[in-house]
Amino acid sequence: MSGSNQDIDIGIEGASRLEIAEGLSGLLADTFALYLKTHAYHWNVTGPQFHDLHLLFEQQYGELEDALDEIAERIRALGVLVPGTCRQLAAFTSIPEDEDHPDATEMLRRLLAGHETAIRTARSVVPAVGHADDQPTADLLARRMASHEKTAWMLRSLLG
Repeated sequence: MSGSNQDIDIGIEGASRLEIAEGLSGLLADTFALYLKTHAYHWNVTGPQFHDLHLLFEQQYGELEDALDEIAERIRALGVLVPGTCRQLAAFTSIPEDEDHPDATEMLRRLLAGHETAIRTARSVVPAVGHADDQPTADLLARRMASHEKTAWMLRSLLG
């Protein structure tokens, strides 16, 4: 990860900014992987729940798309370049790509697992954020964890 050549004096030392930005890059990558997966499921879902899942997935990938910009902009505010290629994002994500074409129930299971992964990724950044007293990032992480936890709850409920 590299930063810019600008001097940044926001009350967070450079090493801490880099550590936080690296953690946020993991969250960005997980969010992007979930966005792609959810969007693909929106396109490819079939079965008796098609209509409901098609609409649900659309709502979910829309929320994830909005989150991508917020996370990336926070990384930039910390003075670090955002990973912006598929290869760079793949290096940071913990969410596997699909190698097959899952049915609707398996789509729900995989999305649930992905959201739980994103929650753990976000939570892993909290200690560095606390140490640096980085309130804007703490707020961002709290919102992202709450969103992923709500989505995970909904997916669990659909799975019974």
